[in-house]
Parts: sequence; C-alpha cells; structure tokens
Amino acid sequence: MNEIEIPPEGDDLYIAIVVGRFNEYAGRGELEACLDELKKLGVPEDNITVMRVPGALEIPMALSMIARSSPYVDAMIALGAVIRGETYHFEIVSNESARGIMDLQLKTGIPIANGILTCETDEQAVERLEIKGRDCARCAVEMANYSLAFQALREEQEGDDDDDDDDDEER
Repeated sequence: MNEIEIPPEGDDLYIAIVVGRFNEYAGRGELEACLDELKKLGVPEDNITVMRVPGALEIPMALSMIARSSPYVDAMIALGAVIRGETYHFEIVSNESARGIMDLQLKTGIPIANGILTCETDEQAVERLEIKGRDCARCAVEMANYSLAFQALREEQEGDDDDDDDDDEER
C-alpha cells in the first residue's frame, strides 16, 4: 500500500479568501480564525488576498474571478453564513453556493475550502465559526500542497517521457 502524506506547511503558498458580508459577524469571526491558523501554518501575510462580497451566492463568482486573473493562487477559501429563515430561500442559497464552489474547483483544479456555514440559528453559527475558519485554513494548505505535489509528479513524468523519446530517436 502506498500512502501519500503532505506536511501541513504553507511557507510558499498563495491563498485567496472570499468572505460574504451577509451575517457579517460570522464571516468576520471565521476570517479572524482562518487568518490566525494560516499564520500558524506559515503562510506569509503578503501571500494572502481577502475579498469581501455581498453574500454566499456571490462567493462562487468572486472565486472564479480570482482563479481566472491570478496565476499564482494555490488554494482558495470561501467564508460566510446562511441562516435558515421562514422561506425556501435558505435551501437555494445553501445549495447553489455549494454547487458553484464544487463546480469551480473541479473545473479549475484549484482547491477551495468551503467554509460557508449553513445553520438553523445565529447561535449555531457562533458555536461553529472559529472551528470552521481554522478547519478551512488547514484544508486549503493541505489540498494546495497535494495539488502542487501531483503537479510536480506529472511534470517529472512528462520529462521522463521526453527523455525516452530522445533515446528512441538516437537508436
């Protein structure tokens, strides 16, 4: 059995964070915890970009803008909160923001840690925001390192393939 392990080090990583302003207390609390954890993981402050948007439905578009415009982003983080109200809107916002984030990371190959809380009450959000902010920081660093490791492996294998072709031509 081969097991792949990546050390949780963020020294050379570039991380983008998009925070929804709706339910601002939650996004702010998650962001503080996330930034603190990224610092502990060694991500330099200058390598972190934070963008604030109106709410959860705008987060996938903002992440997409960052992915298209920044060749250096290694991972992204989505932070915010959707609190259930009395209408079906909760399900739409929760489901569509999650779908947009998942679709984007699969399309771009850039890992995205989804920290958009979906809670029944404000109290539930307050209980979870610090843990989720820290979890997202660790997830982004780990998945960015996996992505970079597999990219290096691919490049190495392609280099080996090129060397094999040269050997065939010389024979």
